[in-house]
Parts: sequence; structure tokens; C-alpha cells
Amino acid sequence: MAAIGEQARVAGLALAGVTVLVAEEPESVRRAWQGLPQGVALVIVTPAAADTLGSALL
Repeated sequence: MAAIGEQARVAGLALAGVTVLVAEEPESVRRAWQGLPQGVALVIVTPAAADTLGSALL
């Protein structure tokens, strides 16, 4: 499991064992999405990250 988004929104997920990929800017969101670790089956994205990724999430 991984989470992509702004630090304030995803930091707490690390306490539950989620791999947190802090991405504050659109380009860093895209890099985080493309660089997800092998084997990640579930990705949590913040609303801003979802807006950036758009159709890539489908």
C-alpha cells in the first residue's frame, strides 16, 4: 500500500505501515506515480494528486 500527496495529508498514514510518497507539486506527483515500488496493490491519493494524475488513475 502506498499514498501519494501533500505531506500534511499523507504523513499520518506511515503510522499504519503505508509507504508515503510526499508530492507537493504536480511534477513530483507524476514522478511518484511512475516510481511506485514493485508489488504495490493499493494507492491512496489526495484530491490534489488525483487532479494531477487525471486519467492515469483509470
